[in-house]
Amino acid sequence: MLDAERTISDLKHLRELTGNEDGAQRVAFTETWARARAWCRTLVEGFPITSETDEAGNLWFTLKGDSPRTLIIGGHLDSVPNGGWLDGCLNVLAGIEIIRQMCRKYDGRPPITIRVVDWADEEGARFGKSLFGSSACSGNLNLAEARTLVDAAGISLTSALQIYGIDLETAHQAGSQLRDAAAYIELHIEQGPVLLDMDLSLGAVLGTFGVERHAITFRGQAAHSGSTPMNRRKDALLASANMCREIYAIAERSHGGVCTIGSCVTHPGIVTSVVETCRITLDQRHLDADALARMLEEARVASEQFASEAKVSVAWERIWSIAPQPFHPQLIDFCEEAIIATCGRCHRLPSGPLHDAAEVASASIPTVMMFVQSLHGISHNKIEDTREEHLIESVIAFDRLAQRTLEWIQTNPE
Repeated sequence: MLDAERTISDLKHLRELTGNEDGAQRVAFTETWARARAWCRTLVEGFPITSETDEAGNLWFTLKGDSPRTLIIGGHLDSVPNGGWLDGCLNVLAGIEIIRQMCRKYDGRPPITIRVVDWADEEGARFGKSLFGSSACSGNLNLAEARTLVDAAGISLTSALQIYGIDLETAHQAGSQLRDAAAYIELHIEQGPVLLDMDLSLGAVLGTFGVERHAITFRGQAAHSGSTPMNRRKDALLASANMCREIYAIAERSHGGVCTIGSCVTHPGIVTSVVETCRITLDQRHLDADALARMLEEARVASEQFASEAKVSVAWERIWSIAPQPFHPQLIDFCEEAIIATCGRCHRLPSGPLHDAAEVASASIPTVMMFVQSLHGISHNKIEDTREEHLIESVIAFDRLAQRTLEWIQTNPE
């Protein structure tokens, strides 16, 4: 029988094992992260559940079934530095409780194979590369980029991986783990305030936002702040300031998108000079690919307009992008049904943050996520929290989703 309260107990134990007064410290490819994984392996002792680590460092728990077709339940144990106690690990520990429950229910031999995966380095906190393990499995890992990554101490990703027996050059071979995957489900805290503001405990996720991330550099002319009349200035910061305001209008017109200017660096950066160069970073996100493209084009047009008005030039540099990833319609329906059966009400919402589920879905595997409410709408922070009654509901509803998905896999040929 499912014991949702045991999942809460496991979460609290993990918090004590791998956190401190500043929050969770399970940064991937560190001793604390490895300690968390070793402890997780103890949770399946006494069950006919095997564990293995693949070529990309992903940790898999497998309960073999009568059919090799597989239901995968995914999550990640790694955290950001000083992170919250639920981000990522709720998914893994709920999955472990469900696979143990399935083991008991089917006397150690379910009709299909069930696997729980702890994806390696979802957060990208140490090397700046998110979704490392899942992108290796999906085939989207950029090896050329990964070879260049170093942490703040100058240690390369390649060297850090070797400590844990991972060879970056063969990480893509982890894709074999998805060979028999028939569906993928993931539970996660929302990380935002939508469910909180609606007074709902759970939501069905429509998909993950696509992202366009660019650096925009305006170049004008440095000049003395005292002797240069206002109408003679070529002020790069003026154009950037106008962009900061305009992105809010662009997001509003997009009906569901978000835009963020996250950094601003000026040169010469002194109080007595008009700004010669201003570099800002723009992050745009939307669930609809066409809407995301329109947002990007509107930002480009606006930047050229503001550059002309300020008598400066403008140049764009793509930092990174990923396409929107809608989830499977049937699994979204199943997710909603499981939530309504558990707590009576459900809301469908997109995910602004990226998740491993997006990488799995990109590999053409039917995928869905379930969100549970986040108090304060905050994550990546030690104050991250969720009411225990909502956590219990999430585990119960997620188990219902797993069982319904298992039945769907049985009755639907490949």
